[in-house]
Amino acid sequence: MRRRAVVLVAGLMLAVTACSSGQQAAQNRQGQAGFVSGTGNVSLFAPADRKAAPALTGTTLDGKPWSLADQTGKVVVLNVWGSWCPPCRKEAPDLVAAAKELGPAVQFAGLNTRDLDKAQANKFVQEFGVTYPNIYDPSGKALLRFRGQISPTAIPTTLVIDKSGKVAGRVVGEVTKQTLLGMVKDAG
Repeated sequence: MRRRAVVLVAGLMLAVTACSSGQQAAQNRQGQAGFVSGTGNVSLFAPADRKAAPALTGTTLDGKPWSLADQTGKVVVLNVWGSWCPPCRKEAPDLVAAAKELGPAVQFAGLNTRDLDKAQANKFVQEFGVTYPNIYDPSGKALLRFRGQISPTAIPTTLVIDKSGKVAGRVVGEVTKQTLLGMVKDAG
């Protein structure tokens, strides 16, 4: 009986140590709590099945106001990202290349979420040469407006919003340039 108690106590101590180490590791990964990497699944919505994108306003990383409502009449590509997210880093060159190829007829925008340090988000933008506006949303409140269209834990996610402000397509996970080009064409 005594041996069983010693084994039980040792097991509990090991579990407590592992949990606290996990908690410490989670605290060291700023913004990543609850992160779920997507699979790159593409969803396209027929015009009759499209739902309006919610009102999205905010301040960009460079301090300017930005509003989705001001983009009516343009196709908008909205990419949700975080500097702490490896798939976001992988897809960034494709987003930049697609934005460059499509030009000003299509408005690209980023929604930077859960980066508590604005400097990290700005470093990401500089590193990848991102020239389109990026709303700074460290708390994730702006992201929550998209409930039902974007899972707040599936980062990155990219929406293609048609000219009337309705979601025409979604990619959960990394997106490629070719996928974006096709989705924008379908949304137009």
